[in-house]
Amino acid sequence: MSARAPSASAAGCSSAPRAERRPGAVPPGPAGPAARPTPEEAAVPPPQDATGPAAPPAATSAVSPAASASSAPSPGPAGPEVSAGSAASVSAPAPESGAPAEAAETRAKGAGSALTLLVIEDDPGGAPGVPRMLDESGRPVKIRTARNLTEAARLLTDDVHCILLDLALLCDGIVEDAGEAGGRADGPRAAEPAPAPAAADGGADGAPEPAASAAGGPDELETLRRVLRLAPRHAVLALTDGADAERAAEAVRVGAQDYLFRDELDAGLLTRAIRYAVERKRADLAQRQLTESRLRAQENARLERGLLPRPLLDGSDLRFAARYRPGRSRALLGGDFYDTVRTQDGTVHAMIGDVSGHGPDEAALGVELRIAWRALTFAGLCGDELLGTLQRVLEHERANEEIFATLCTVDIAPDGRSAGVCLAGHPSPLFAGGGGAAPRLLPYDESGPALGLLPQARWPRRHVTLGRSWSLMMYTDGLIEGHVDDRSRERLGQQGLLDIVSLRMREGARGERLLESAMTDVHRLNGGELTDDVAVLLLERDVSGR
Repeated sequence: MSARAPSASAAGCSSAPRAERRPGAVPPGPAGPAARPTPEEAAVPPPQDATGPAAPPAATSAVSPAASASSAPSPGPAGPEVSAGSAASVSAPAPESGAPAEAAETRAKGAGSALTLLVIEDDPGGAPGVPRMLDESGRPVKIRTARNLTEAARLLTDDVHCILLDLALLCDGIVEDAGEAGGRADGPRAAEPAPAPAAADGGADGAPEPAASAAGGPDELETLRRVLRLAPRHAVLALTDGADAERAAEAVRVGAQDYLFRDELDAGLLTRAIRYAVERKRADLAQRQLTESRLRAQENARLERGLLPRPLLDGSDLRFAARYRPGRSRALLGGDFYDTVRTQDGTVHAMIGDVSGHGPDEAALGVELRIAWRALTFAGLCGDELLGTLQRVLEHERANEEIFATLCTVDIAPDGRSAGVCLAGHPSPLFAGGGGAAPRLLPYDESGPALGLLPQARWPRRHVTLGRSWSLMMYTDGLIEGHVDDRSRERLGQQGLLDIVSLRMREGARGERLLESAMTDVHRLNGGELTDDVAVLLLERDVSGR
C-alpha cells in the first residue's frame, strides 16, 4: 500500500480525569446495540485461528452528530467504537480469518478512509483520557475501546490503523488472550501471573521473549507481546506513566512503534504519534518483505547455479566454450540445456537441447533431461538407444503431453578425427574444417523427430569426418530466431548465423572470442536482447602447431 495516513489539522480538548480502575466492573445503564458484553459473555472468547480474530456480528448505535459535536463523550456506557467528539459509531465486521494481509491493508488504508484508533485499557468509562482528534480532512478520528484482549480481538477489524495499549493493564491482571478458553475476561485479578512464553517464541519483530523482567519478576510486557502476536501488521503505541520511562523504552524494543506518557497526552501529540507509528510500521513491513525477497532470490540463484552444467573433459585436447542466457527475466536457468563429458575410452560426448515453452517447469525438465543424458552416457548408451530412453524420461516427467524437446548429440572419437551426430528435431550444427575452410551446416536429412512427439520414433546416427583441426558449433533455435533489423522483422535463420560466423572466422576469431563476437552481432541485428532462451556450445581441435 502507498496511501498516506491522514495528518492532524486541529488540536482537541484536554483529557478528562481518569475514572477509578475497578477490575470486573460493568458500567450501569441499559444495554444498547453497541453496549459492552456482560462478564459472562466476555468470558467466552470468540473462535479464531493463527491469522486473526473471527468476524463478530456488526453492531451500530445512532446518536445525533449535532448533539455530540459540542461535548466530549462522557464516562457512560460507551459502545465499542466512538469518534472523539462524536458519539455516533459504526463497528465494521471483522475480516474473515486467513484473508490476505495485502487486501486487508488496502481496504483499511484506502483513499477516503478516516483514521481509526483501537484503545486497549481497562477503564470501563470508555477511554476518557484520549482527547478529541481530527484528521487532515477535518473528520473525527474514530476511537474504539477494549478492556482486555478478548474485546480487542473482536474490535480489531482491518480498518483499524493503530492500537494504543495501556501498559497499566499488566498491573491490573487483565491479560486474558483472545485465543485462551479459560478464565473470565474482566473478572478479579488473577492470583498468579500469566505463564511466560517459550524461549523459542519471538516477538512481532523476532525479538526474544524473556520469561522474567530484569528485576526477576514476571514479564511486565507479556500483554504487549500478545497484542503484537494478535495484530502483527498493525502499528502499536504504548501508553504509560512518566515514571515508567524504562518500561516504555523496553516496549519499543519488544516491538511497539512508539510510547506516550499519560500525563503529557494531548490531541496534537497523539495524532502525530499515530501517523508516525503507522508510517513506521508500513516501512518496517516493506523492508521485511524486501529482505525476504532478496533472500529468496539468493537461494534461487544458488540453486540454479548449482544446476548449471560443469563440462568433464579431463584428458582431452579439445577446447570448450559456451554461452547461456535464459529468456525469463531474472532467471539463471531456461528450457535450453547442454552438457559435455569424456568417457573412459576417450570419447567426448556433447549434447544440446531445448524444451518447448518457457517458465520454471520447462527449466526443471531441461535439467532432468541433461542429468539423465549424462548418466546414460556414462552407462555406455549412445545414438538411438540413448535418445529412446530420454524420450521415456520426458514422457514420465513432463506436465502435459504437448511438451516436447529437441536434441542434438555428438560423439567425437578418441582420436578426434570423426564423430557420430544424432538430431532429434534440432537445428544442425555448424562445422568448419582446418586450413581456413569456410564453415558449413552439417547435413540435416538424416534426422528424427523431437522427443515426445512419436512413441516409436527412431533417430539415425550420421557419421561425420572431422579431420585434424576443426571447429564445431552447436546452438539452440533462440539464437537464429532473432531479427536482422527493426524494420523488416526478417528472421536471422541458419544462413544468417552462418554468414556471421564466417565473417568472424575470416577475421581470426576462435574459441571464446568467436562466441562473444557472434553473440554481439546477433544482439545488434536484433536491436536488443533476444526473447527466447539461448544456448551455444563450441568445441575446437587445433593440432596445426604440433
